[in-house]
This record gives sequence, C-alpha cells and structure tokens, in this order.
Amino acid sequence: MAKYFDVHPANPQPRTIGTVVDSIRSGALVAYPTDSCYALGCQLGNRDAIDRIKSIRNLDDRHHFTLVCHDFAQLAQFVRVDNDVFRAVKAATPGSYTFILPATKEVPRQLLHPKKKTVGVRIPDHVVTQALVSELGEPLLSSTLLLPDEEEPLTQGWEIKERLDHEVDAVIDSGDCGTEPTTVIDFSGDEPEIVRHGAGDTSRFE
Repeated sequence: MAKYFDVHPANPQPRTIGTVVDSIRSGALVAYPTDSCYALGCQLGNRDAIDRIKSIRNLDDRHHFTLVCHDFAQLAQFVRVDNDVFRAVKAATPGSYTFILPATKEVPRQLLHPKKKTVGVRIPDHVVTQALVSELGEPLLSSTLLLPDEEEPLTQGWEIKERLDHEVDAVIDSGDCGTEPTTVIDFSGDEPEIVRHGAGDTSRFE
C-alpha cells in the first residue's frame, strides 16, 4: 500500500519532505503535484521504478521522460544548451514548460530518446516540487500521471491513492494542482517545435 503524505502547499513540512526524499533514495516511486498536474517520480538510476512508470502509463521506448530540476544550474548539467536556447529557456522558467534538448553523458542511456539522444527537462514553479528536488539534490525523473485511455491526468491525491495504491509507494497531497500538463517545446532541431500545447503560453515560441 502507498504511504499518504499531506503536505502544506505554501510551507511544506521539512520533516515530511525529508521522509519522502529518503524513500525516493531507497527506490520508491512517488506520485507528486507540480505546477501543471500530478506526476510520477523516482530517482534517476532507478530501473525498477522506470519500468513501473512505463507499465502504469503503458509507454513505449520512444517516450520522453522528464528531468525535473531545482534550478537552471542543475538543468545545464544534464542537457546541452546553446546561447539562443539558453535565453529562451531562461525566460520561461520556472514555469509549466518541458524542454526537449540533447542530453549530456550525465543522463542514463535508458532515459534517452533512442534516435535523437534527447531528454525532457523542466524547472517547475511549485513550492512542494521545489522542496522535493532541493532536498534530493538531483533531478527527479518524472512522467505526467496520465493513465492509459484517459484524457486528463489525475488531480486529487486521495483518488490517486485509491487507484494506484499497489502500484506506487507514496502519494503527496498538497491540494488541487490542475489538469493541464506542461507545454512541450522541442529544441533539438534547427527551430523550436511546439510538441504539446499545455499550461505554458506558447506565443513566445511561435
């Protein structure tokens, strides 16, 4: 059964955040809120949890996982960013955007797009998510909590606990965080490509 953590949305309890992060370091798969919707998250090298995310979401090997980062300095360790892209990404973060960029050698091979060698990265504007990745000290490997054959992500912690009680190890509830996933911008080509229209304004990339 998944552990259930009720976390204050504006002032996350440090002890609770520490407990969740300890469980992530020990191999846990967690459902947690972001500034767009709920996500599934685990530690970078956790192959078992990655396989569980793929199973829960029915994903294939072409799926772009996302590295949820604390700040731009951390993000730049895992993807290659030239000057033009730097300015565009910097201006849009923190926020409800995921950026697809060429990965550095810091990213485990199984997380890369098999052909492009890219990975998704984002810096969320959400107090609880920021507390998690800050305490973890590295990006949180994540994927939107969108179940197969459903049009919208799950948004309520109690419902996630009920439906995924035996598939995740922990659920963090800090109130409703919306149903719209991030806007996804692919910067791996010559021009930015809007892959998914979501919570982030796309006008600056059009």
